[in-house]
Order: sequence, then structure tokens, then C-alpha cells
Amino acid sequence: MFAGVAVLALGVTTGSARTHKQAAAFKAAWIYVGPHNDHGWSQAHDQGRLYVQKQLGSKVKTTFKEIVPEGPQTCQVIESLVRDGNKIIFATSFGFQNCMVSEAKKHPDVKFEQATGTAQSKNLAEYFGAGEDAIYLSGMAAGAATKKGVIGYVVPFAIPEVIRHANAFALGAQATHPGAKVRLIWTNSWLDPSKEKKAAQSLVSSGSDVLGQNVDSPATGQFAESKGIPWVGYDSDAHTFAPKSWLTAAVYYWGPYYLRKTKAAMNGTWK
Repeated sequence: MFAGVAVLALGVTTGSARTHKQAAAFKAAWIYVGPHNDHGWSQAHDQGRLYVQKQLGSKVKTTFKEIVPEGPQTCQVIESLVRDGNKIIFATSFGFQNCMVSEAKKHPDVKFEQATGTAQSKNLAEYFGAGEDAIYLSGMAAGAATKKGVIGYVVPFAIPEVIRHANAFALGAQATHPGAKVRLIWTNSWLDPSKEKKAAQSLVSSGSDVLGQNVDSPATGQFAESKGIPWVGYDSDAHTFAPKSWLTAAVYYWGPYYLRKTKAAMNGTWK
């Protein structure tokens, strides 16, 4: 009698475990060129990742790799993420594109998304925001603030997106201050606070009385704060680093896009 009850109880427990077994969480990954908390470009993308995690909860497991060099090492990072079971990978820097293209060919069952890219394939998409629109407006703020008509702009690499942004910033400045000049210094780095500070110093020394940037750290703003001159940021809201100098910034909210594409990858409608 007791033996029969024991067998029955074991059978119920086993059946219940099968019935309530939860589906494995869908895995999504992000790759950052800088720290996830750089107060700039990478942080804006990480806030988008966190938005996805919050909206989808236990249905998704998100992860990220930070400070990833642009080059062959990117391919190694992507391979690692694929091995870990990630089914959609967002690469958030222009220099990751070559590896994204090659890895997409090797892993047709994984979805790849390249920020600021130009290449596309069956399982590789590119995405970006129309940043020049907001940057034009931030240029207007800089133009309204300058007294000398000379604005310094700290920029990373001379690639199409950055040149487009610099042009938008200059046109915005000239809209509120006709004849204003925007002087550029290239750091040849997305994130290098030391170079950014030196560039800002040089721009101010050569006559700029307002600073703007298209780089990732708040170093330009911190220098502006130390000199008591206005500053226009980029990527994220970094006003706490220079509360007296801060004018505005073109800020990206990636969350809704990341949520839409992650959900599409989950339900088979990604394209």
C-alpha cells in the first residue's frame, strides 16, 4: 500500500516538472568600442540594452562585451558570443563592420546588426539614427552662445558619418550666428580623454569661445567648465560633468529600436 503511494507521488512530480519546464531565455549581445559607462556613445547603447532587458524580463538574457578593439579581435569576440548561444548580435561601432560581414556569412542562423554600417546581407542589417538633425540644433545652440564667432569642435575619425555631423553642426551654428567658423581637431580615436582634453585646450588657445564634440568622453566639457566657456556634448546627457558650461547635446535613445529588432529575432520576423 505504502509502496504504491510512493510510486504514484513520484509519477506526479515527474509529470509536473515536464509541464512547467520554462523555455530557455533568448540570448542577445552587444559589442562596445568603449566602456559601457563612458557617459557617451557606448553608454547610450548600453541603456538601450537595459531597456530590452527590462521590457522582456526573463524571456531574454542580454550581455555585452566592452572596450573591444576594432580589427581582428572583433571577430574573436563575435565567435565567442555565437558559441555562447546569442542569436542576435549588435555591433555598435563603424570599425566592427568587416568582422560582422565575415561572421554573418559563417553563422547564417544568427542575426547581426551593425550600427553606422553600410553592408547588408540576408542576416546582416545596418542601422543608425538621423543624428545630423539633432546635431544641427545643437550647433544652433553653440552659434547662439559664441561671442567671437569661433567654435571649436573635437572630432574622432574623418569618416562619412562624422563629416556629415560636423557639417550639420557648422550649418546650425551659422543659422544663429551668420559667419561663424567651426574649427575641427581630429583625435583619431572614439574615446581618449587625454587627446580630447588636449584638442579642447588647443581650440580655446586658438580663439574658440564655445566647444562642441563628436567624441565619446566628457573630457571636452570638463575642460570647458574649467575655463568657464559653453559646451555642447554628444551621445548622452553628460551635464553633470560640466553643469555651468552645458548647453545641450544630441542624445540617442536606442531602446525602442533594440526592442523591436530583438523581438523580431525571437518570433522569426526579423529582416
